[in-house]
Amino acid sequence: MKDVQSGPADVAMPIDRVGVKNLQLPVRVRSRDQQGAVQHTVAEVDLSVDLPAEFKGTHMSRFIEALQDWGEDLGYASFKNLLESVRTRLAARRAHILFRFPYFLQRRAPESGSPGLMNYACLLQGELEGGRLAFMLGVDVPVMTVCPCSLAISAGGAHSQRAMVRIRARFTGFLWLEDLITIAEEAGSSPVFALLKREDERHVTDHAFAHPAFVEDVVRATAQRLAHHPQVTWYRVEVESMESIHNHSAYASIESGGDV
Repeated sequence: MKDVQSGPADVAMPIDRVGVKNLQLPVRVRSRDQQGAVQHTVAEVDLSVDLPAEFKGTHMSRFIEALQDWGEDLGYASFKNLLESVRTRLAARRAHILFRFPYFLQRRAPESGSPGLMNYACLLQGELEGGRLAFMLGVDVPVMTVCPCSLAISAGGAHSQRAMVRIRARFTGFLWLEDLITIAEEAGSSPVFALLKREDERHVTDHAFAHPAFVEDVVRATAQRLAHHPQVTWYRVEVESMESIHNHSAYASIESGGDV
């Protein structure tokens, strides 16, 4: 049959990325807290390659074939294998893959010990060109913040809100999602829990009001911990505070290279 995709392009212009998006795939993610254990979750996957100017199109079915033949745990080595498979099948110079998936941790309430599952939006992104792999791990972590200014000027309390800490990190060796989640949670006034009894709510509130934090405080504390992490080689931190008494969000970001 005629290979239309490999024919000449009407407009001879190279394409940076062409591929498929929003594929759904069950994956297995290693868990730090249980040795040898994996967590089963579902990822949304984007795959793409570069396309030279002389070709009309790419072969979309080969992306699906590479993904179907993969079926491995989601980790550095297996991710690189998938990138190499995509690049080889598509005869490309560069291959790009993005996995987005929820990761679940059981958190116990601080006083009652009641268990509850917290879900965190995670991503794994990679680009392979030649033998060089650029690899990035990311997670979005909700925290609670109490406004230091409001606390200082108010007689009976202060306004508090939920903030989202978004971490993106490149690294050497193996970097646990749990490490990034802990770093983010410790930077806020308090972690967020799935289940709290009354005694837990009192504990969380007292702890948060004893540790007020601006959005600037949260982003700096997160960046400082990432800068000191032995595996992290580059990071970007964004913190968005969904303000409770303002009709806007407060925002701050730090990228690796700043003075922390």
